[in-house]
Amino acid sequence: MANRTETADQPRLPGRKAQAARNDGLILDAARAVFLDDPNAPIAAVAERAGVGISALYRRYPSKEVLLRTLCHEGLRRFNAEADMALEDSDGWRGFVGFLERVVEADVHSLTVHLAGTFTPDESMLPDVLHSGEAGAELVRRAHAGGRLRPDVNALDVGLILEACSAVVVPDPVRTAQLRRRVLALMIDGLAAEGSLPGPAPTTGEFAWRWERRP
Repeated sequence: MANRTETADQPRLPGRKAQAARNDGLILDAARAVFLDDPNAPIAAVAERAGVGISALYRRYPSKEVLLRTLCHEGLRRFNAEADMALEDSDGWRGFVGFLERVVEADVHSLTVHLAGTFTPDESMLPDVLHSGEAGAELVRRAHAGGRLRPDVNALDVGLILEACSAVVVPDPVRTAQLRRRVLALMIDGLAAEGSLPGPAPTTGEFAWRWERRP
């Protein structure tokens, strides 16, 4: 997930609003780190890592449920932004590969793997969920149309690839990123290979069980 930094193009906010915006960025960055390490961590651990008071955190996120939902929704929006950017590429294969590389670099799917089932998604996420499915399917369709993507790959295979890359973790974050890029490069070569894949492709809703609330 990209760091939240102010740029010259962003309007300057008045004092209190600027501080609130900075706190929000600190909280979300801290929450991502804390909950990727331990989804069961208390919300106080997020406040401590962010360096903000627990009251400041609760003013913005009244419960851990809301914070987890916001965090995952941010990841979903990032996924969609990268997919939309890829769809602007006139070369379907190049756009598809660039999308995979950017999403792996942003580490979006670690959130899915770690946080699914820890909160209840609400209707506010539904438009972005639908958009992600449509954009992903279109990326795969365009890659197939260009003749580079093996014909037995479907859009849900993309999720498997991204989750496999997110599973590569070593103590050094720089080395983790290097190894994930290496694994993705191997998978991209496989996506363009001839032959057939074993077993049936993933089906719609096959991974929906993970979003069922855990007891």
